[in-house]
Amino acid sequence: MKNELYEKWDDILENMKTEFEISAPIYRTFVKTLSIYHVEGNKLTVLIDDVKIGNSKSFVEQRYSLFLAISIEEFTGIQYDISFVSRSELGQQKADDPEKKEKKHNNPTINSKYTFDTFVVGDNNDYAHAAALKVAEEPGDTYNPLYIYGGPGLGKTHLMHAIANYIQEHDASKKVIYVTSETFTNDIVDAVRDSHHNEHTMTKQEFRNKYRNVDVLLIDDIQFIIGKESTQLEFFHTFNHLYESQKQIIISSDKHPSTMTTLEERLRSRFEMGLTVDIKAPTYETRMAILRKKVAEENINIDDSILDYIASNIISNIRELQGAINKVLSFSDFCNTEITLESAKKALVDIINPNMKRQITIDYIMETVADHFHITMKDLLSSKRNSNIVYPRHICMYLCRQLTNSTYEEIGSKIGNRHHSTILHGEEIIKKKLDEGDEESIKTIDVLTKKIDPQ
Repeated sequence: MKNELYEKWDDILENMKTEFEISAPIYRTFVKTLSIYHVEGNKLTVLIDDVKIGNSKSFVEQRYSLFLAISIEEFTGIQYDISFVSRSELGQQKADDPEKKEKKHNNPTINSKYTFDTFVVGDNNDYAHAAALKVAEEPGDTYNPLYIYGGPGLGKTHLMHAIANYIQEHDASKKVIYVTSETFTNDIVDAVRDSHHNEHTMTKQEFRNKYRNVDVLLIDDIQFIIGKESTQLEFFHTFNHLYESQKQIIISSDKHPSTMTTLEERLRSRFEMGLTVDIKAPTYETRMAILRKKVAEENINIDDSILDYIASNIISNIRELQGAINKVLSFSDFCNTEITLESAKKALVDIINPNMKRQITIDYIMETVADHFHITMKDLLSSKRNSNIVYPRHICMYLCRQLTNSTYEEIGSKIGNRHHSTILHGEEIIKKKLDEGDEESIKTIDVLTKKIDPQ
């Protein structure tokens, strides 16, 4: 039986990809790299190579353990009790270059703290992370250009620096440049002046030498070149030169190329010719993981109730989330007091105002419902028909209609891309239970409404 598991392992993973519709980048990043560490009876320990893909053990456990168990049972007929262990937990390092971790690149524009290891992977960013890692492993080969978009403070810049750090650590011969669109624009302005009288001014030839003789070009916040004709023209020629030379281009923006209506069509089409990935606002689970990682790095023990308070109130921006925990730590340090929930509330009183009415969104309702019923967001969005998942899903549909002004179509698109008639049906099921005096449903709706909108 044990030998059969080893022999069929690759087929089992491929089956997972097909049966559960796992995208190619995510499969290569999180699934294909899984391997058998130990088998004893019906207990299987799976090895996660977090040395390669970064801190993602909890994400892999939550997202793929059930899929893996089902696929294994299909191929072997055995129900395995699966646990995971990461390579870093075993104290193993890559054997190809034991000194690699000590090597440092000297590029002042790239933040060495932003790596794949320090990036917290969650449902909101797993696809972008997988694509970024693939580009870092094979620059100029598969996804070119890579276009990452999302709101401010969600991790786009972190991923870009992670790509740059990975490439330079694994191939120091590659020339990598990371710039903001502001720096790129300023360099163009200097180049257009073509001044030889100021030694700090860049000429056109120097500009082209800087940006076209590279292996990897990363430009952050590309939306700021919109409306700047000379900047767009120079970027267009730079892009073409690098692309035709099979050099990697990575771009970030706050919006999808198709929505940048004032962007030149020829640039928009080039942005979309590679791979476009988005980073969404972090889920509650991801926010908690980010906070736990932060306090672990600081080697500080903080009660989960404090982290829950922060994660429940700061929901849209990772930068604000990290700023909040920093403020709590600083407040404790300055006041020389123990970190408690009350001290955390005092520290964050100007950020989290208990008298301020919370903005109720579909995402927030879904998170609250999932947490209340002890299921995952993935379960809520899935097509599973288990009663322990269907009932919370109907509750969610009902509350979204009661507590937001969203249409059936808008709610359906958020809850697993469901048809508006499905949302209407789910709402009517809960309404009927309430009208019939179903005590469980009445109590559940009351509790969840108070959780979501305590005002």
